[in-house]
Amino acid sequence: MNTTYLLSDYDEAAAFIRSRTRHRPRVGLILGSGLSGLAERIAHADIVPYAEIPHFPISTVAGHAGRLVIGNLAGVSVCAMQGRFHYYEGYSMQQVTLPVRVMQRLGVETLIVTNAAGGLNPGFVTGDIMLIEDHINLIGMAGANPLRGPNLDEFGPRFPAANRIYTPRLRTLAQDVAAVVAVPLRRGVYLQLSGPNFESPAEVRMLHRLGADAVGMSTAAEAMVAHHAGMEVLGLSTITNVAIDQLESTGQPTHEEVIEAGKVIVPRLTALLLGILERMASMLDEGQD
Repeated sequence: MNTTYLLSDYDEAAAFIRSRTRHRPRVGLILGSGLSGLAERIAHADIVPYAEIPHFPISTVAGHAGRLVIGNLAGVSVCAMQGRFHYYEGYSMQQVTLPVRVMQRLGVETLIVTNAAGGLNPGFVTGDIMLIEDHINLIGMAGANPLRGPNLDEFGPRFPAANRIYTPRLRTLAQDVAAVVAVPLRRGVYLQLSGPNFESPAEVRMLHRLGADAVGMSTAAEAMVAHHAGMEVLGLSTITNVAIDQLESTGQPTHEEVIEAGKVIVPRLTALLLGILERMASMLDEGQD
């Protein structure tokens, strides 16, 4: 399935959101499974349910509240997606990534995207946070690419480069902040699949051999669209389960396990994100002087 949006569709959604908030966000946040509680820390928040925004899909996954929370977090004006959309819900990739382009039309310059992921790297354990250095968009390579269809030059070129999707200076910033707040930060490659099933043991072994350290059902497409639209991107994966690579294993991953692990990870991720935003706030202030 493919969905084609006009520039006017993105602008209509952005205009509606703008009419519902006094804030002018500069940083966008996409909060993954079990992580939406971070939005509760946003001060002076204006809340806009997805169901009210023109052209927005509806989030159907447990742990995804389905609303935009716009306000101030750590000194930065942010627009947080409390719940995201997924290809496995039946949406096209254009629908999945629509909010990213709407954020860009709102004036958002930086996207911070988080997700719950399965650990493929044998050195990873549940509870780790991984800084995304690069990704493998496996379903995009197979044809479900969010940039498929007519190109809108107002966002970016027809054939965008993909070697610097995750902004180097933001990755360095995240590592510096992690050291200060004493949050161990892994680094690696994230791989996006379509879902909704978890991976078979044979698939886990294959994906790790392809060079992936973590696997999930989101993020790569959102990051690609943000990069295409000229936004800076920072990606963080929370390792909420270790992918099972042995057929004889009696354990099995569940969505409930992901949600529960997210509760343990949230304090660490919150400290990291708040530290990153505080640094970004000072950088933005310096840029205005």
